[in-house]
Amino acid sequence: MQLSSYQNATEMMQALAERLASELSSVLVQNGQATLAVPGGSTPGPLFDILSKINLDWANITVMLTDERWVPTDSIRSNTALIKNRLLVNSASAANYVALYELGCNPKVGAETLSQRVAPYLPIDVLVLGMGADLHTASLFPGAVELAWAQSSEAAAVVSIVPAGGDLEPRVTLSANVLATAIFTHVLILGHEKKAALARAQIYSPAEAPIAQFLPNATVHWCPS
Repeated sequence: MQLSSYQNATEMMQALAERLASELSSVLVQNGQATLAVPGGSTPGPLFDILSKINLDWANITVMLTDERWVPTDSIRSNTALIKNRLLVNSASAANYVALYELGCNPKVGAETLSQRVAPYLPIDVLVLGMGADLHTASLFPGAVELAWAQSSEAAAVVSIVPAGGDLEPRVTLSANVLATAIFTHVLILGHEKKAALARAQIYSPAEAPIAQFLPNATVHWCPS
């Protein structure tokens, strides 16, 4: 694991956006197309604002979320709105977007359809992960009944999962296998609480700390706030 620390979020988001653009460019030169997988939530919004304005061959870049709440894409709880409003704009409006939602079915059936849909764009070339204070990443939540399956070598590309506690919507998430095969992996965290969580993750098992599986090959980007 490589840890890159920054003085503030503005500096971090700018540096990471430039790093992602460089990696995407190198993949495009080599393969002619690239896949970028990103997290939802509020943290990466400023990163998307910067990245969307960088001149890349976006028409040959496919963007997908690492995970999604099982709600319609026009719901305020869906991360698709974040992607469409802050990443798939400006120069990046030409990118191909694969939404992790299938209308009219439950998450388990939807995950099967989505696994087939994302397959042509795998492996992921450039991956950005977040991390919760509970050490989850994507929707790989500690304590979830489906976690062991989502982390197994038998799992499909997309799996359904219900966070432990029952107070959050069912989710679909890219499986650990898919996330682990990314060529470039970055973890984006802010604040001292997350840095302390990162230290714990390095001594916990992936069952206790799902983020742990991805840290050895990742660059972690952190700033105090």
